[in-house]
Amino acid sequence: MTASAIRKQVEEYLPMLSLKQQSLVLEMIKGLLHVDSDGKRTSRKQYNKELNEAVERVERGESVSHKEALKEIEKW
Repeated sequence: MTASAIRKQVEEYLPMLSLKQQSLVLEMIKGLLHVDSDGKRTSRKQYNKELNEAVERVERGESVSHKEALKEIEKW
């Protein structure tokens, strides 16, 4: 798929989302780019630290299942 085709689809779908959903999409995009709110990129060391912390939380059971996440999404 070309960049222009992707851009066109995003422009078509984005208005269909609620403001909250649009905000979540924006945060996901920022997360994919590893951009902090001040616009600085996350260092590899910081990224790995956060990733390890997330893995530890999951291992301690501090997470939700896919099924639970889908149930929560349905409430949006």
